[in-house]
Amino acid sequence: MNNQNMERDSAPKTPDDSAKKDVRTTVSGAFSKASDLAQEAADTVKQSAADGASTVASQVKEMLDRKVGSGAEVMGQLASSTKRAAEDLDESAPLVAGVVRTFANRIDGYADDLRDQSVDQLVRAASDLTRRQPALVFGLAALAGFLTFRTLKSAPPASPLFSNEPMHERNRQGANEFHGT
Repeated sequence: MNNQNMERDSAPKTPDDSAKKDVRTTVSGAFSKASDLAQEAADTVKQSAADGASTVASQVKEMLDRKVGSGAEVMGQLASSTKRAAEDLDESAPLVAGVVRTFANRIDGYADDLRDQSVDQLVRAASDLTRRQPALVFGLAALAGFLTFRTLKSAPPASPLFSNEPMHERNRQGANEFHGT
């Protein structure tokens, strides 16, 4: 049996065997190149997605920074108007004018602080405030929720077009209201 294996191994190779080996080598190389190309394409797509996300994030931050700046300008204008109101009150109510002027100066100071800060700095400051005084932040959130609830509750009822009642019931009510019954 050993001799037969040796005879098989030592048998001369045919051109078909070498052609098969060449085809295998070529196919293997083609698959390897296709795999490499697919990996490069995937890496390129990942990098493009990361670059796109980074670009979008930076554009959003720039837009928010501009909005903070315009908000600071509005606060500055409010402070100017409040100062003018304090000047008008000087003659008739000097004590009230002093309170209004103090309020205007504080608003102006807050506006100046906002002009010099980015969105990241404002978020960091809000986070720090939350860590230092969580009860205050919780209370403000509760107050905001209460005011929102009251505002929504006092809003006028939805229009009849979006009512849950069947159409014939709404028509009957409308007719009764028109005829005064």
